[in-house]
Order: sequence, then C-alpha cells, then structure tokens
Amino acid sequence: MTMGLFSRRKQRDAEQADAASTTDEHDDATADSDGLLDQEVEETQDATDEDGADEDVTESDDEPDVEEEAPRGEHLEDGPFDEADAPEEDRIDLGGLQVPTIDGLELRMEIDQRSSAVTGANLVLGGSSLQVQAFAAPKTRGLWEDVRRSLRDSVVSQGGTAETRPGVFGTELITRLPVKRADGRTGYRPARFIGIDGRRWFLRAILTGKALSDPEQSKSFETLISRLVVVRGTGAMAPQELIPLHLPGERPGLDQIRSGPLDPLARGPEITEIG
Repeated sequence: MTMGLFSRRKQRDAEQADAASTTDEHDDATADSDGLLDQEVEETQDATDEDGADEDVTESDDEPDVEEEAPRGEHLEDGPFDEADAPEEDRIDLGGLQVPTIDGLELRMEIDQRSSAVTGANLVLGGSSLQVQAFAAPKTRGLWEDVRRSLRDSVVSQGGTAETRPGVFGTELITRLPVKRADGRTGYRPARFIGIDGRRWFLRAILTGKALSDPEQSKSFETLISRLVVVRGTGAMAPQELIPLHLPGERPGLDQIRSGPLDPLARGPEITEIG
C-alpha cells in the first residue's frame, strides 16, 4: 500500500508548483507510551559523531517543572494560530492543521496502516524534520506540563537523558536516547520536543536533525511553527484525542480518520521515500 509524498516549493509571493512522488507507509502508529521511545530511536536521524559512543548516561535530576519562556524573537509570527485568529496566507490544508507554503519544504504524511487514518505530518527542510500533531485539550487547562513529565520519565527509564530548558514557545524538553550502532557501540539520538497549549487544543512538535545544532536552521523551524494553524472544530472531543487530519486536497468523511484517542506522546510511523 502506498501513499503520495507531497513536496511544496514556493516563494512566498509566487505561485506554488505541485510535485508528488511515491512513498511507503510504515507500520504501527499507535505504540503505547512504554514503546514510544523505542520507536523514536528507529525513526529519528542517525546519531551524529559528536554524540559519542559508550559514554555514561545519568538520569536527569527531578527538577521542578516551572514554565519558562525565552525571549520570543523577531523571527517569529504571532502563532501558532487558532483558526479564528489566523491571518490570511497561502497554506496547505490538512484538516486539523494548516501548513504555510515555504520554499524548499517537503511534506510527508503519516498513515496508520490498520485504520488508514492520517496521524501526523512531517515537515522536512534542509536535512531536518519537524513532526507535528494537534490534540484536543480541556477548556480549563493545558496538556503540555503533564505530557512533558511523562515523556521525561519514559526517556530516563530507558537509560536516556531528558532536560527542560526555556524556549521561545515556553518550556521545552531536550532528549537523548541510547541506540546500538552497527559496530556494537552505543550512540545517542537527540530530539527537541516543543509543546504549545492553545484554545482547546495542544500542538506537539518534535525536531530532529541538523537544526538541533544549527541556530539559523532552528530559527527557520521556529518560524514555521509560529505560522501553523490549528483547526480544532466545534465538535465534542475527548482530551488528548488526535484532531483529525487528511491528505492535501482531500475532503474525507468524518468517519475516515476518527480512530479514537491516541497517546499524545506516541510518534506516528514516518513515511519514507522510495525510488
């Protein structure tokens, strides 16, 4: 079973050209939270040499979870936006998410093979990847603090490290998960988790690749996040339920992608290009 790989290359003020190539679906989008980071190891990019091998890993201190935010920065827009507040801009409609068209951006959709549900989107730019998913949230409180604590505990329990730091969108989580290399040594794969509590929604983004060590590329992805639009809708949804997505250009029925609540920590299967 194959799905299309959607590439979007456009100058912001010019007409966009469509491109599509064939992609394979990967198995199993609904790993439980214990299996989440094992799946993350398989899907994140190869460990870089500077991560080292066979180094000792110590558990993070049980630090207090105080929400921290770095200066927002002039490179950011005012988002991510709720649909009601979003400014006019040419975007790719994915249902629950709208993604701005950016020159050189490659969009890879994630599919749950068992239910055929679209479970997330990977935004690939300059050798780095940003996985984005949006979830329903309660009216009275956000989800990121609880999600962040659960994720940190899971990483540490598997021998990795996880630490919080101030970010431009609030407190972030930086993780390094151990992975066995082909030569038998242990390497570490880093990831940057960003969570944003919105108006009855929660947006989770996972950044991997060169952008983790390249400040300019990191800023490009931060700008991208600040231009995303979350379309929560008015229907009743359980907290932590994945807001339905669809492929670009499609208008699916409501029952196509309502596959029930998903673990907001679980990373979906990443579609890989073939040919």
